[in-house]
Amino acid sequence: MPPSLWSYVTPGIPDDLFERLPGIPMSQREVRLLMLSSLRLCRDSIFWDIGAGTGTMSVEAGLLAPEGQIVAVERDGDVANLIRRNCDRFEVRNVTVIEGSAPECLVNLLQPDRVLIGGGKSIKSIMSEVWQRLQPEGRVVAIAANLENLYQVSESFAELQVRNVEVIQASINRLEKRGINQRFAAIDPIFILSGDKLD
Repeated sequence: MPPSLWSYVTPGIPDDLFERLPGIPMSQREVRLLMLSSLRLCRDSIFWDIGAGTGTMSVEAGLLAPEGQIVAVERDGDVANLIRRNCDRFEVRNVTVIEGSAPECLVNLLQPDRVLIGGGKSIKSIMSEVWQRLQPEGRVVAIAANLENLYQVSESFAELQVRNVEVIQASINRLEKRGINQRFAAIDPIFILSGDKLD
């Protein structure tokens, strides 16, 4: 691998190239590809990654939108430092890490044209704030790992009149070697909801 670990223009960085912390969730490569596709980033997008976790999406977005500005929002200081380290690993320089809880920490940020919202307890209040700040013709993608979050996101999309709504339920299996045998192991299923702000 080159010094930057990833010199390809193709997204989908292998999971094992990222630094991780125990217990911190990471969007796995196959799911990341679906989320990146749903975001429809431009080279100069202003992208908020809310609940950035390990920072995999922020790193990939930073590479795909080299003229853009990527904001990774993470409430935990140790995890925020992990995002910074992963950005350094891949020599991504257009990611700003904001330590704080959404939606409170979103107030003074640049107005985005793309937003990714990870699952969380306050997803409805985050959606409301994001929608107010999202540029016209902007796009929002939200992740739901359980039925409760799926309901909250769906309800928020309806209340906010999100347009061109798409919902993907990803169920992916990877071939893994266990001893001398190989078997397919399931990646946790996830819902990816996306849509546009047209006014």
